Amino acid sequence: MTLKLVHTVNDQIELFYGDVPLFSYVYQAQTAAVESTRPYFHPIRTLAGDVVTNFRPNDHRWHHGLSMTMPYVSGDNFWGGKSFVSGQGYVQLDNNGQQRHMDWTSLTCTSEQADLRQRVAWVSYGGETWIDEERHIQVREVNADAGYWTLDLGFRLHNVRGEALVFGSPATEGRPDGVGYGGLFWRGARDLTRGFIVIGNGGPETSKSDMEVMGHRGPWLACLGLHDAVDRSSTVIMVDQPGNPRYPTRWFARTETAVGASFALTYEDTYTLEADATLALDYRLIFVSGAWNREKIEAFLR
Repeated sequence: MTLKLVHTVNDQIELFYGDVPLFSYVYQAQTAAVESTRPYFHPIRTLAGDVVTNFRPNDHRWHHGLSMTMPYVSGDNFWGGKSFVSGQGYVQLDNNGQQRHMDWTSLTCTSEQADLRQRVAWVSYGGETWIDEERHIQVREVNADAGYWTLDLGFRLHNVRGEALVFGSPATEGRPDGVGYGGLFWRGARDLTRGFIVIGNGGPETSKSDMEVMGHRGPWLACLGLHDAVDRSSTVIMVDQPGNPRYPTRWFARTETAVGASFALTYEDTYTLEADATLALDYRLIFVSGAWNREKIEAFLR
């Protein structure tokens, strides 16, 4: 079997491996502005065809599969929904920014690899372009025998505002429990809720308590879970890269009532991107049909 790319112009790109649709990447999203409209991957499937993402779940409508987010950028919200305000809690403000697709600079797909390069504008609630982003999407490895495929994502966020941009999280804004979500965020399929979360480099593992894994630092995080209707498991592995700021990342991670995780660059401290500077972030995700334990994941990553 081989890879095939299907482009629906002004809508989405789908990538197939044989008859299996690995992902849909909706680059011209039609979601509500209050959800901080942005490109997103959904659905994402394993090679067995099992969906591992959730889109607009009823508990958080602004969770859009797998997407790049930032809850605080110099006062604007590129995460979606309400903003945490110290002393008031979550408040719906007039501050939801959006990420707009500008153009595709390259779309290539061979039988073995896919390489997509996109320009994205981060536009403030007030209509100003603050960030000119170059986004790189690659699928370089599909291993049907071992049951996995890889997704490599690169983000180059160039500050074009003319002054410094300050990235933050609810924690940096005073949320009392210190939970600092943001960054590239995966919201897992509902049937993976209470899946087993494992954090690399000797980190914790649990299927019962969010706070056992919340905020821990590690080079990778994995979630293993059983699907409804079929007798199959899936494993989603999220891998930080050594060149990223604050590597290894602290993780925002939940499994108890909903499953999801983000590479939380600003989990506890703000990050300042000076005028005309570029923030470079690279990540790898591995989607596995089956349940991989810590030992197998570590052996694979070595």
